[in-house]
Amino acid sequence: MTVPTADAPPPGLRLPKRRGVELSLVVCAVLISVFGYVSVGLAKNDAVPPDAAAYGAGLGLLALLAHVAVRVRAPYADPLLLPIAVLLNGLGLVLIYRLDLETPHDEAAPTQLIWSTLGVALFIAVVVFLRDHRLLRGYAYVSVAAALVLLIVPIFFPAVNGAKIWIRVGGFSFQPGELAKILLAVFFAAYLAANRSALAYTGRTIWKLQLPSGRVLGPIVAIWLLSVIVLILERDLGTSLLFFGLFVILLYVSTGRTGWIAVGLLLAAVGAVVVGSFEPHVHSRVEDWLSPFASIDAGEGPGQLAQSLFAFAAGGVFGTGLGLGRSILIGFAAKSDFILATAGEELGLTGLTAIFMLYALIVARGYRAGLALRDPFGRLLAVGLASILALQVFVIAGGVMGLIPLTGMAMPFLAQGGSSVATNWIIVALLIRVSASARGPRPDAAETGVIAPIVESDPRPWDGRMTREGER
Repeated sequence: MTVPTADAPPPGLRLPKRRGVELSLVVCAVLISVFGYVSVGLAKNDAVPPDAAAYGAGLGLLALLAHVAVRVRAPYADPLLLPIAVLLNGLGLVLIYRLDLETPHDEAAPTQLIWSTLGVALFIAVVVFLRDHRLLRGYAYVSVAAALVLLIVPIFFPAVNGAKIWIRVGGFSFQPGELAKILLAVFFAAYLAANRSALAYTGRTIWKLQLPSGRVLGPIVAIWLLSVIVLILERDLGTSLLFFGLFVILLYVSTGRTGWIAVGLLLAAVGAVVVGSFEPHVHSRVEDWLSPFASIDAGEGPGQLAQSLFAFAAGGVFGTGLGLGRSILIGFAAKSDFILATAGEELGLTGLTAIFMLYALIVARGYRAGLALRDPFGRLLAVGLASILALQVFVIAGGVMGLIPLTGMAMPFLAQGGSSVATNWIIVALLIRVSASARGPRPDAAETGVIAPIVESDPRPWDGRMTREGER
């Protein structure tokens, strides 16, 4: 006899599939995006954009194909994940199109739409061909090897805006670190799930913190340090901070020991002080963060961060309206790093809060799917993927609002960046697959290809403190 956890169905009872609810929300997401597209055209040109119908049909077709894939291959998946992704992606296209009208010589919306199409195609491929998320556990070391290769390759390419994070071949550019974060999440989840008891109950105790033995903790720490060192050499401090946060969060979830949070915060603070003091590129961003209006006092005009703060202030509670802001004054990063400033100015605090609520929902549903599983790998994978989105939003929003120094990352789904939007669609697809396993009937081993079932027979939810005997 087993006791269900979170929203897992009790024995003999299946949760409703909610695919009709998902379809209704997807339609609403498409209509909201089309309404925003039309609003921009009316505000800037006093006319409905001539391609508004084509934009709505294209976005609607992509969303419908994704919905059909979920309905057929993951019928018990969480009904909120796909509509939220469609809405965020649609709003991102609207904001980029709005900024394109200010820079007719540099249009990014058509390229972003192509990458969004690729992202949805990858989403469909993951949902259709990945029969069970537990299959990824067998590719843990392949994933980490591929991740390290993807992180190292950009070192041999020229820097762009002070960071070596791009692979550019002809007119094609790709940021491999975006895909590497998913591969590292798979490795961290697999390794920590396999060694969670040893991590929690072996080693020495220092200041009430029980440290795991070096034999157990050493390999994963070495992989993490290597990835962070490579990212520091590439001056990609945003992704290095994301990997560090992901590592600490998964270590805490796998062991259930809050001391790791304190250790992580301490190490992050020490690392930030050291890198911010000695690395010129990072030091300049720290100086801008500490004194965002220094360039104004020096008579040089406002910098990017100052312009971003002005945009948020101008938006007020309800915003200036789509197409009626002046966030383009931020400069070259208005469509990427600082696109949230456009949302804050033209949608106001109300619209910005709604956007943050969408991100909070998708992260919360990812956590809920993970907590509903009795499978340790699936739990850690879901928490890790949801944490990637949460950390990105915090780091980017904190940077453009002056809470923390700028790090140069892309806001999930909203900002210009093809590799970013494609990777985020893969993350949503994996969360869809995990949530389908959490809410639906357990897949048969013969059907999924998983030889041995991972579900434990012990009725108690695993809390990170059970012994090996209690995990059978």
